[in-house]
Amino acid sequence: MASLGNNYSNDVLHKDAANVDLAHEYSANSNNLHHCHHSAVSWGAVLAGTTAAAALSLILIILGFGLGMSSISVWSGQGISTETLGITTILWLAFTQIIAYGMGGYLAGRLRTKWVSVHSDEVYFRDTAHGFLTWALASLLCATLLTSVIGSIVGGSAKAGATIIGGTSSALITGASANMDVVSKSMPSSDNLTNYMIGTLFRKEPTSESATAIEPSAETNVNGATSQQTNQVPDVMSIFMNSMGDATLPQSDVKYVGRVVSQNTGLSQQDAEKRVEQTFASLQEKKASAITLAKTTAEKARKVAANTSLWFFVMLLVGAFSASLAATWGGKSRDY
Repeated sequence: MASLGNNYSNDVLHKDAANVDLAHEYSANSNNLHHCHHSAVSWGAVLAGTTAAAALSLILIILGFGLGMSSISVWSGQGISTETLGITTILWLAFTQIIAYGMGGYLAGRLRTKWVSVHSDEVYFRDTAHGFLTWALASLLCATLLTSVIGSIVGGSAKAGATIIGGTSSALITGASANMDVVSKSMPSSDNLTNYMIGTLFRKEPTSESATAIEPSAETNVNGATSQQTNQVPDVMSIFMNSMGDATLPQSDVKYVGRVVSQNTGLSQQDAEKRVEQTFASLQEKKASAITLAKTTAEKARKVAANTSLWFFVMLLVGAFSASLAATWGGKSRDY
């Protein structure tokens, strides 16, 4: 009987031990199954970092816009130069990228789920990916905000800034646009320049009699041209415009326009033809200068636009690197 009792006790102990082993194995399998189905990306942490990065970028950009507008002036000799404004804009954008996206990446790494039984290299890669995703989403969000909300909030200030320095993403591009606006407004239009030069053909030399005369002898318009001259101006203008692509005015046209000028000014035929040739040469020179100035301004604007695009590209890379690196720091702080 004692032997049977001992055997029964041993069987019970073996069964209890087997049940404990099965329970441990089930618990381990459940944990492994949980880890297998757990996502490698903590989207909650990514969205939190994205929100922080976008908000901080928005604040810093508005601050930089205000500082930039306060450092320039419409008055000559006051405020910083365009070159200085461009350099400070680049430095401020770099500061914004590092601070804003660094903060967003750190939060994404710090708030993500702790990964158990994952190799350290895989953890480092996942943290880097969290930072990169935070940068990507925040960049898209900032681009949307800057093209919609910010445009409506600071629309009036942006227009004023465009008048002074020309527009933001960008200080350099707007500065070039302002230069083009100033040049276009300062240059006389093609029609006005041609009308003025044609008007000089019919200009009479002042005499003592004409200086003491109270009223002109012929009926004149507001520009001082007689009605006969007014009828002849379109003809002369068409002759000039037809030959603008040539180096000189054809001799037949010179003689014809010279006769018209001689009849209206009292100059000799030879002096009238000389005036015609000089006026045509002066008109060509002024238009060539205007074209050269326009091309020079356009070339400067092209270079500014190219440099601005390249610097924005570099700044975006700086932001991506800052977010990814800061996410690894946040991940290490989370695990340890």
